[in-house]
Amino acid sequence: MRSEEVLKSSISRFLYASPLTGMTMSEQWLDEIKWTDDGLVPAIAQDAETGEILMFAWMNRESLKLTAELGHAVYWSRSRGKLWHKGEESGHVQTVHDIRVDCDKDVVLIKIDQKGGIACHTGRRSCFFNQLDSGHWQSVAPVLKDPSEIYDK
Repeated sequence: MRSEEVLKSSISRFLYASPLTGMTMSEQWLDEIKWTDDGLVPAIAQDAETGEILMFAWMNRESLKLTAELGHAVYWSRSRGKLWHKGEESGHVQTVHDIRVDCDKDVVLIKIDQKGGIACHTGRRSCFFNQLDSGHWQSVAPVLKDPSEIYDK
């Protein structure tokens, strides 16, 4: 099944204008999210095939709506104060397969396909590469590509 079809089926009960669904709908589903006082919600990106957690980021209402509409992950960059289309600089786009919320509707889970196999700005597959070992953090995942080769700085 194509990722657009999977996303379309998972959000078909929500109403809004979407190139993926081809439907015009309301944004009630966004109103149901429990946003933080500063208008954000935590978002976890998980590999749709393996279940591996790849990264954590923040989303605001606009970024979550765009993620559902466009079919690729869009986050809110707190440090830059703007929308962040994952992969806009690196090419490591996250194609969305499914969007879920937890039981309290205060955490978003996005099941994705990670283009290029690298989700972390450090050049690793996952941002969760440090493991606690005898009271110290140890890197347990290799750098797949030097960040200086990924980003123009």
